[in-house]
Amino acid sequence: MNDSLNGKKIAVIGLGVSNISVISYLLKHDLKQLTIFDTRLNPPYTGDLPVGVDLRLGSLDAAVLEKYDMVVISPGISIYQEEITKIIKAGVEVVGDIELFARVAKAPVIGITGSNGKSTVTSLMGFMTDVAKMKVAIGANIGIPVFNILSDDVQLYVLELSSFELETTKSLKLAAGTILNVSEDHLDRYHGSMLEYADAKKRIYAHCKNAVVNREDKLTYPDSAEGFDSFVSFGSDNSEYGLEKDSETTYLTVNKERVLDVRELRIYGAHNYLNALACMALADAVGISRESQIYALRHFVGLQHRCQLVKKLKDVSYYNDSKATNVASAEAAIDGLKDLHKEKIILLAGGLGKGQDFSPLKKYLGKEVCAVFCFGKDKQKLLELSDKYCFDVETMEEGLNKAYQMATTGQAVLLSPACASFDQFKGFEHRGQVFVDLVSKLGE
Repeated sequence: MNDSLNGKKIAVIGLGVSNISVISYLLKHDLKQLTIFDTRLNPPYTGDLPVGVDLRLGSLDAAVLEKYDMVVISPGISIYQEEITKIIKAGVEVVGDIELFARVAKAPVIGITGSNGKSTVTSLMGFMTDVAKMKVAIGANIGIPVFNILSDDVQLYVLELSSFELETTKSLKLAAGTILNVSEDHLDRYHGSMLEYADAKKRIYAHCKNAVVNREDKLTYPDSAEGFDSFVSFGSDNSEYGLEKDSETTYLTVNKERVLDVRELRIYGAHNYLNALACMALADAVGISRESQIYALRHFVGLQHRCQLVKKLKDVSYYNDSKATNVASAEAAIDGLKDLHKEKIILLAGGLGKGQDFSPLKKYLGKEVCAVFCFGKDKQKLLELSDKYCFDVETMEEGLNKAYQMATTGQAVLLSPACASFDQFKGFEHRGQVFVDLVSKLGE
């Protein structure tokens, strides 16, 4: 409980799953007033609201919101939105659920952000902690609201944090934190500026004891390396947390000492080797034994829809990477699989492009990627990459069937769309499940 909330007038904007959890938390306090706002006329979760809660639908009015002591906004509400900037200037405290959580959570917290890989690292970190027999709770952007996991019994929280969540966070004190990578995404929110996007993510280091950075991506570095108990990096060379390659395999290393042969991992691709290294660095920062780390690395099977090996059929591997909703994520999947499949990759891509530049994919065509079957609303932008290697299909299913006919021994068929899914699917999970179901029927 947070006694400082008692007697306050609080507004909650946005009926998403995280704010439903926030509302339940706020109602445990002796508030002067609680009002829920949503700009949608038929928002989700209205049936989950407690009876009698004041709900107001329609456009926001800054003059109304200025009368509240605190406004809690969902991650989907931009702090740059006109009404929000007005109330901030008027002195209203604007926070999100992570900020409220940070003010009352008693156990140490690990924070993980980045454009790609954060769900995998969060889940692997949670598994490592569980193996170490610590009571762990994971949540935030991974889909579990933080107020659903708040408990005095928890020994360690592991939070996946988006840039949107970090925008409204100032009290979060982390035992360890990392930015895994920063690549083009959500630039419509950040005025087209990568630096502004990176700055939002760097808020993770504001009260962080142990910082873990990607030494191959300077945008993951805090503005200063001073003030941390430890400051370490991971990367694909053999330094600090790194990789050592020989003629047969690759090893995860710490300070040039071999820890694990990557062939023992059950997650695929070079990008997942980096995820494993980041996780080891975070685990070391909070005292999780190397023995527990290695056990977890050997047994963690990864997450659905994230470079997931679905099936091998006629010596062709089919991978579901539906979570790749941006170009950088698709690049990571291709780079991660190219050494496993030297006979080249057939790519399935397309959907809602979110205004992205698809040209970074061009370098793979005719090299690591022998064909791209392009579907979805913005497929034309992908087709423009190449007349020779990019092919027009109406649906993902049509693309998969053509890839099945084309694929030869040793190749991979990779669903890594580089786009959002909402033109033809309910979400990336739905898109991935449809792909898995279609692959399971191939060859019947």
